[in-house]
Amino acid sequence: MPSAKIVDVPTPPTLSIPTDKLGFIVEKAREYDVKEGDSDPDSGSNPTDDGATDILEDGAGDSTRQELFDAIRSLDVDQRFELIALVWVGRGTYEIGDWQEALDTARQEHAKRPAHYLMEMPLLGDYIEEGLDAFGESVVDMADTRDTAPDTDNA
Repeated sequence: MPSAKIVDVPTPPTLSIPTDKLGFIVEKAREYDVKEGDSDPDSGSNPTDDGATDILEDGAGDSTRQELFDAIRSLDVDQRFELIALVWVGRGTYEIGDWQEALDTARQEHAKRPAHYLMEMPLLGDYIEEGLDAFGESVVDMADTRDTAPDTDNA
């Protein structure tokens, strides 16, 4: 009887970053992405008069940047490199099959100031979600049972 040939199938990579932390980073990254400079220097005291657009301004009292920075810095060193590699997979710089190469490159190129590197990247939240999709994961809360818009228009 002929012997069966054993094929070495590589095990898919895994992430050590909890998805709830990634979800928080995605949320803060999206909030941070939409911030802009002072676009209304003569703002009134009533947000309704300004159309509530001041929420999009990156003001001195706004904590969004700091919250995003702190969330990234709360990850351990290896998880920060994972996050960078995940973002690169999400934007198409690397494929999931090149995960180890992406991790090695992240360690070599961004050992200093990884949080600053990530925060300067537009669409950070989108890239994280796309990277998670490559892993077959998501930050969508499946336990969220809030009502959503209906699929059909009954009007």
